Amino acid sequence: MSGLIGKKIGMTSLYDERGKNIPCTVIEAGPCVVTQVRTTAVDGYEALQLGFDDKADKKASKAEQGHFAKAKTAAKRKLVEFRDFEESYQLGDTITVEHFIEGEFVDVSGISKGKGFQGVVKRHGFGGVGQSTHGQHNRLRAPGSIGAASYPARVFKGMRMAGQTGAQKVKVENLRVVKVIPEKNLLVVKGCVPGHKNAYVIVQK
Repeated sequence: MSGLIGKKIGMTSLYDERGKNIPCTVIEAGPCVVTQVRTTAVDGYEALQLGFDDKADKKASKAEQGHFAKAKTAAKRKLVEFRDFEESYQLGDTITVEHFIEGEFVDVSGISKGKGFQGVVKRHGFGGVGQSTHGQHNRLRAPGSIGAASYPARVFKGMRMAGQTGAQKVKVENLRVVKVIPEKNLLVVKGCVPGHKNAYVIVQK
């Protein structure tokens, strides 16, 4: 789906027309530059490669410098391909936050915050044993049984256990666009999106 690359600025709250306070996330969406145009004849599919967030040319490889020179733009930190743009764009064109309209719904994907190694209560939402009598004193947040002993004499794959949590690609769907601020390239959506502050996110229609 068509969309833009953005950067999560942070969260705030706004009041809707009924006076209800709603939590919102502010995203710096664009401006994104078309750095490559994929065509069916050459690539086998149609898509636009967009670049976002300038970086110094000395931090780009020779191949990257040549790639961005074709689009007549500065080197970019983030490149993402999008399909199904309704409008037609050429190499070097700029797409702004005005690509979105207030009231429509978007999907936002990004890398969630890393939580490190966590137990089953935090990682999977286990309730814990909950019993503190009969000699038990330190097993309140334990996972419980993970399998029988004699048969099958092993732990099945996919068993929910403690481990690395977060730092995964997450997509949040159907977030309503509350406000579009073109002069500051800001997009305000209802609800929360994955990632820390200043993390890159992908906003799709």
